Amino acid sequence: MVKKEIEKFRTCGDMKQGFKLFVCEGCHDVKVLAYRCRSRFCTSCSCGEAEEWSRVLSQDAYQVIHRHVIFTIDEGLRIVFEKHRYLLKDLMDSAAGLLKEYLLKRKHLQAGIIAGLHTFGARGQFNPHVHMMVTMGGIKRDGEWLTYDYFPFEMLRKQWQTVVLKFLREKLQSNEKKRIQPLLQKAWNDNKDGFYIYAPKQKGNVKEQLRYIGRYMRKPAIGINRIKSYDGDTVEIRYIDKKDGQEKQEKVSVEEFIGRLIKHIPEEQFKVIRHYGIYARRIVKLCQKLVEAWQKTVRRWIVRMNRLKRRNWCERQTERTGKDPRVCPHCGNYYEYKGEVCLKDGDLIVKYAVGEMARKCLERMIDHIKGNAKEEIKKKGKDNISQPNYCPVYLFAV
Repeated sequence: MVKKEIEKFRTCGDMKQGFKLFVCEGCHDVKVLAYRCRSRFCTSCSCGEAEEWSRVLSQDAYQVIHRHVIFTIDEGLRIVFEKHRYLLKDLMDSAAGLLKEYLLKRKHLQAGIIAGLHTFGARGQFNPHVHMMVTMGGIKRDGEWLTYDYFPFEMLRKQWQTVVLKFLREKLQSNEKKRIQPLLQKAWNDNKDGFYIYAPKQKGNVKEQLRYIGRYMRKPAIGINRIKSYDGDTVEIRYIDKKDGQEKQEKVSVEEFIGRLIKHIPEEQFKVIRHYGIYARRIVKLCQKLVEAWQKTVRRWIVRMNRLKRRNWCERQTERTGKDPRVCPHCGNYYEYKGEVCLKDGDLIVKYAVGEMARKCLERMIDHIKGNAKEEIKKKGKDNISQPNYCPVYLFAV
């Protein structure tokens, strides 16, 4: 899985992996767009996806105050989750289940919870914790919406500690359980008040709150803006030390830097974002209908039934730059889609062409790319350049 994601990232935006052809209908200017990798490891692709996901979320979620709640674990238990990755799902389910159970028993309502798993710390080290976006309100059995503004975090911290240690003992095999028993005992003794739960109060516009929390939940392990320097052998990164709140710098070797990053590539098909309560996929529509019927009687708008569509690349670029990439900068006419080339069985082929002329143009472009690839191979062989095992191009991804 790690090799697959890294290979996808290394070829992100490479013409040799496929591309689309556009031609201006006025001046016949040619524009070629290479395929993107859409890998979770790619900083460029993941940042764009995080921004779009948070935008859609801010419209689809209930238009009420949400609390950003963070569930952490003892530092000594991180190595257990790093070795047994399948426990990360239980970590998310247990954190959401703890809040759901409290709200059902004490408030007699069902709230909405969207949980996001972070396995990285400020320096890129393995530090699994759960970020949750929790509605400060929920629905009763009759569909009535009831708000609340208090969580007993002192009590929840002790319960969270008990829940984590309990499911670790239940999920692990007996021989492994015996091996980590000292870690479990130390985690219990060193945290008299329970595992830390952080929940800052949110202020301001509801939509902006949702977008901010959404971006935070989907952010990549490290952003390009945090890389201060790279000299070919070492990487210097900036980070905020959680202990004193100060910005600090750390210089590590390239191998260690890449090693820290690949630890956070999730398993294939593993969902790092999960929905619970009234946001759960199987009951979300039913809950919306109940709240919609209730809000008509009280004339209070909470649920928006018109779901927001995800923007495509052109729409995102237009909003970001103020210029429509579909418009030719030379004559002002629109670019027309003429076809595309994809990679099949290791060879570039024409996937689709509007006409015979477009097909011939795409075939010539394929021949040109293959010719350049052969020249690169000959040059590398002549210069005897050895390829590194890591991928330094990551340091310059945009």
